[in-house]
Amino acid sequence: MLEIKDSVAVITGGGGGIGLALAKHWVTNGGKVVIADIAEDFMKQAEEELKALNGEVATVVCNVTDEDDCAKLADAAIEKFGQINLVAPFAGIIKDGMMLSPDRETGKVKRKMSLDAFQKVIDINLTGVFLTVRECAERMINNKCKGLICLISSTGSLGTAGQINYSSTKAAMSVMPKVITAEFFRRGLGDMIRCVAVAPGYVGTPMVKKAMNQKALDMVLSQIPIGRLVEPEEVASFVGDLYRNEALAGDVFFIHGGLRLGSKG
Repeated sequence: MLEIKDSVAVITGGGGGIGLALAKHWVTNGGKVVIADIAEDFMKQAEEELKALNGEVATVVCNVTDEDDCAKLADAAIEKFGQINLVAPFAGIIKDGMMLSPDRETGKVKRKMSLDAFQKVIDINLTGVFLTVRECAERMINNKCKGLICLISSTGSLGTAGQINYSSTKAAMSVMPKVITAEFFRRGLGDMIRCVAVAPGYVGTPMVKKAMNQKALDMVLSQIPIGRLVEPEEVASFVGDLYRNEALAGDVFFIHGGLRLGSKG
């Protein structure tokens, strides 16, 4: 079993949501964190909250789609704390919309998802994860750091209408642990660096609670057996459990309150 105490977590999207919840969980349990976000104001506030918990924290402004930024993030963790034990590339965005929207009267397509809306989600949610993991894992190998790469998938990976961009990236997160685990196993690194993905359902982040249409939110809640949203702290605690248990590798672990998506998503 690994211990969080004195271990170092690199968390992108650490300025809020699940990323910040994980950072708080980490420092509360005696770990150290390097949080990265593109929104500097959110990150400064997050840093203050973490230091109020007596946490050892470093912050890095990082555009996860930029190779140099991701390299600097990984280097910063090694320079500041000497190791990387958890890689949590949690930075992500949504730009929901139907791929094609036919007019109800004419039956002809009146609107379609733009390439920009599709590509931006791919760039951040998929390419950004690849770059973050590649750079951090390189430093872990070179500095003989034992730990976990924990990706964030979603129940959306099962296929959600209106999210062809987002669901595609989360489906990719579902296969990456198998690929990365197999590659490390071939190189004799399987016992040193594990890779898993955690797949939440609807999580009670500020974005969901404040920005989501209330009628849509009520409909979602009616489909969740536990009768409520999953809390960010519950996801963070789950990631901590995945880190500790060294028998868990190469798979996707769902945390969704029993939610099952219907045929229409």
